[in-house]
Amino acid sequence: MLVKVCCIQSVAEAQMAVEEGAGILGLVSEMPSGPGVISLESIAAIVREVPSTFETWLLSSATSAEAIVQQHAACGTSGIQICDALDEKEFASLRLKLPTTKLIQVVHVTGAGSVAEAVKASEYADVILLDSGQPGAEVKTLGGTGNTHDWSVSKEICETIDVPMFLAGGLNGGNVRSAMDAVGPFGLDVCSGVREDDALSVVRLRAFMDAVKGRGLFRG
Repeated sequence: MLVKVCCIQSVAEAQMAVEEGAGILGLVSEMPSGPGVISLESIAAIVREVPSTFETWLLSSATSAEAIVQQHAACGTSGIQICDALDEKEFASLRLKLPTTKLIQVVHVTGAGSVAEAVKASEYADVILLDSGQPGAEVKTLGGTGNTHDWSVSKEICETIDVPMFLAGGLNGGNVRSAMDAVGPFGLDVCSGVREDDALSVVRLRAFMDAVKGRGLFRG
């Protein structure tokens, strides 16, 4: 199971995540709400210190290709996690402008209708990531909520789409095995479940990784 540790806020946190077995680091740029936001300059500084064998994903709430490209140019991550819905034409433009950058589309699982949304997004994205935000709220939540969602919908998406799927949303060392059994995702994404007092917790991170490894499915 490939693990992405999100909301990384410093080089020290990046090093901790890598040492504990994360294969991907999530770096959060400006969001309408939620934890882990750091400047593009800070993201770039972290990316420079991460070994090239590890992936780095920029989390963006922008909904235009031009804005996303500008963010990516400033930080140089290997992937871009698009946290809000992106118009089909904007996605096509983004792909054209960044042909070698991995594009990850977030689908917030809010009900059965999320299956069709994920299937459509999988036609364009390299990866689909299922989360528990509320993009339709007055103040959007696009991740880092600490809330789980209906894993039966996630399972249906996982079984339907033809691209890798990551599961996020309220995962922690206590429930991640149940999540893997219920959904069968390609990878896992964790933020709030491994943080404490606004910092990455080595105790919680290790417990999460140990739970994943205990299923015999771990891919570092």
